[in-house]
Amino acid sequence: ALLPGAVEQQQPQFVSRFLEGQSGVTIKHVACGDLFTACLTDRGIIMTFGSGSNGCLGHGSLNDLSQPTIVEALLGYEMVQVACGASHVLALSTERELFAWGRGDGGRLGLGTRESHSCPQQVSMPPGQEAQRVICGIDSSMILTVPGRALACGSNRFNKLGLDPLSLGEETAPHQQVEEALSFTPLGSAPLDQEPLLSVDLGTAHSAAVTASGDCYTFGSNQHGQLGTHARRVSRAPCQVQGLQNIKIAMVACGDAFTVAIGTEGEVYSWGKGARGRLGRRDEDAGLPRPVQLQETHPYTVTSVSCCHGNTLLAVRTVTDEPIPP
Repeated sequence: ALLPGAVEQQQPQFVSRFLEGQSGVTIKHVACGDLFTACLTDRGIIMTFGSGSNGCLGHGSLNDLSQPTIVEALLGYEMVQVACGASHVLALSTERELFAWGRGDGGRLGLGTRESHSCPQQVSMPPGQEAQRVICGIDSSMILTVPGRALACGSNRFNKLGLDPLSLGEETAPHQQVEEALSFTPLGSAPLDQEPLLSVDLGTAHSAAVTASGDCYTFGSNQHGQLGTHARRVSRAPCQVQGLQNIKIAMVACGDAFTVAIGTEGEVYSWGKGARGRLGRRDEDAGLPRPVQLQETHPYTVTSVSCCHGNTLLAVRTVTDEPIPP
């Protein structure tokens, strides 16, 4: 018997263990919410498990599930991407059909209401817009479209989705501030409304975007210096990250109050809240980008970066002179 207040230490279990009996299932992508997980198989099937609160498992109920279970409502579609917020999910099919389910507060599902849904709902896209990538924040969502435009919905607190109608160098008049969007809405803050975007990510209270020309912009709260500017001012306008102007950025990721950017040459920069090693180096909070030294002895490229709350995960590939097999 455990003593009162003691926590039983469970052995780590891997997804492959959970999938016993699901012969031949190959997981090619995993996304995690607060208390649940979504897996995408190589055959375009989405499986979910964990806490069923808010309907975020997509099985039509609020029941918890300890075994990965196929989201049957999507079996008629070949899915290519899935993203999880704290308690909602976005999924995209090969035909660019967009689905959302889970918690609906603030309009984060993009369905025009604040209602929650325990079954996948198809989301209508604005005419002429084709979804290419889906990104979930804690209480918001974003889509990158094929020409590199961004659409967003959910909470726009601090203008963290860039929805305020803003020209460069402007501040938002109080009556123009967009607090939330119930449907996917084009970004309105310059230059995000004009420049094609390669990469975007949503943090807790801020976001970051990389333009096609390799410039990195941040917007939202700057309480911990996560926007990467000298000024710790309260501003709703997007700003270009300082110190990265001469470095071509390829991708960006946002944690709770910090940001990580990857250069096209594999350089890693981080800034913002530094507690518990968030920034990948020993120094404390840094309001401006500083390089992170990876302990790699061979030349490498960073293939992906992901931040969640206070953690960062980088995937790297060693660069060799040998051609990569097709």
